[in-house]
Amino acid sequence: MEVITASLRITQRQHLFTWLQGSFQLLIGHEIMVCGTRTIGTETILFDSYTSTRYFSNEHLVEATKPEIGLLSRAMVAWQNTSMPVLVAHHLSTGDYGHYVVPFSEEASTLRDTELVNIVAHGMSGNDGHLSSFFCFSRLSEEVTPNHAYILELVVPHLHCALTRVMNNVNSPASKASTKVLRTITGREVEILHWVHLGKTNWEIASILNISPLTVKNHVQNILRKLDVQNRGQAAIKASKLGLVKLFQ
Repeated sequence: MEVITASLRITQRQHLFTWLQGSFQLLIGHEIMVCGTRTIGTETILFDSYTSTRYFSNEHLVEATKPEIGLLSRAMVAWQNTSMPVLVAHHLSTGDYGHYVVPFSEEASTLRDTELVNIVAHGMSGNDGHLSSFFCFSRLSEEVTPNHAYILELVVPHLHCALTRVMNNVNSPASKASTKVLRTITGREVEILHWVHLGKTNWEIASILNISPLTVKNHVQNILRKLDVQNRGQAAIKASKLGLVKLFQ
């Protein structure tokens, strides 16, 4: 199938976004894709989003991925417990349906408030049996059905491979450009990157460092610009690849 084999040509983040918003829509029509990847050797999950809607902001991503209480974090835990595709929509009844699960139900208004509207998700395990990557599609163009579970089982392995290539290619620490970036990052920015890597919000970082949330926001914006990334999830991934987080630890 051309839609899937096209994933073999993906090596850049823009390639992945173009594929997701192009031919991939024939498989799962969506406006938001959030992916989570586990940092090697840790239990830390770093999230990134690929979205075609202006309504889903970084603040929505932070809320949706908060440990234990975030909607996507709860979906991810459900997947870790079953290893089956996870479907969530206001019209679906909770339960185990053999090849997919509906782990919890949410009111339509609650789902709209998160800007997600609905969720179909699936993941991949690493050699150690722990979660390696997790992919969640939301704001689907059609009603969520069991057929989405079959599609996820087919495409997620290809998504995992494509995302791995993107991360390895874009964030290679060996390039001269990466060396230049390391020289521009200040000590305070490395400090803030450490807390961003751990999933802390601007308010939480401000409280930890005893500075204002506005100061943290300005530092984060500078970090995104220097690392040439678009959001906190990408910054955390790139910082880890460059060794910036390790430098602080």
